[in-house]
Amino acid sequence: MDPDHYEFNIGINLTPLEQDLAVLFSGEGRPHPRHKIGPAVHDFYLIHTVIEGEGLFQNGTFSQQCQAGDTFVIFPGSLFSYQADHHNPWHYTWVALQGIGVQELLSHTGITRELPFMHSDNVQELHSLYNKIRFAFRQSPQPRLESLEASGWVRLLLHQFGKDNLNRLPAYPGEMPEMIDRQIDQAIRWISLQFHQQISIDHLAASLGYHRVHLSKAFKQRTGLSPKQFLLKKRMDKARELLEGTLTIDQVASSVGFNDALYFSKQFRKYAGMPPSEYRAGKRNG
Repeated sequence: MDPDHYEFNIGINLTPLEQDLAVLFSGEGRPHPRHKIGPAVHDFYLIHTVIEGEGLFQNGTFSQQCQAGDTFVIFPGSLFSYQADHHNPWHYTWVALQGIGVQELLSHTGITRELPFMHSDNVQELHSLYNKIRFAFRQSPQPRLESLEASGWVRLLLHQFGKDNLNRLPAYPGEMPEMIDRQIDQAIRWISLQFHQQISIDHLAASLGYHRVHLSKAFKQRTGLSPKQFLLKKRMDKARELLEGTLTIDQVASSVGFNDALYFSKQFRKYAGMPPSEYRAGKRNG
């Protein structure tokens, strides 16, 4: 037990390997009245959320009296201090992070160096997520699996921060897209990711809530191609890439959504002006 705390629990990550977001440790404590940390600096991000009680957080020129539901963040290299209240000392939980992506992830939740503070009414939800982060380091016999689990819970914690801090999030760049624009974006994304599957344009249109004719017209206005043409282009472009490798023609056909290699060859010839075998030979001969 930490002599400065009535209660103190911590979980430490033995293998913080991820470069984008690495969880270093997570803990929870109930410090004594007027217990103080700092002035000091850290070389990592340290996020605290107050579960109950009160305390004062100071970071450079920023100062905030904190209570239940408040979160404050210490940024690397920033001079900070925080102190438990004399009459009603806080009970808080924390997580320490490192990584090249942490600052950007925090900014997506509305937390910045200039304003390293936010409030949430969902204290129980946040507390639960912190507990899951800390408990992750005690669950698995494989430390790397613990690290993956902890970073997953941290991302959910940041997601909750963003939901609770919507009023401070930066405005969407430009005008919000119309519903049809968002649906076309979704259709483009779907085809781009699922071209290797047996995609039905009718089914795609129905799933987005549009008649095929309406979707095709809007899709062509955006891309210059109908959904069917766009799908074929994606498949043929990928096929050309795969034909430069070692897969057989049958394997290439299957990889780009054709169950029939002969039909694939006919479609490829129409698209590229030569059969797949000739295209491959030409690439191999320079």
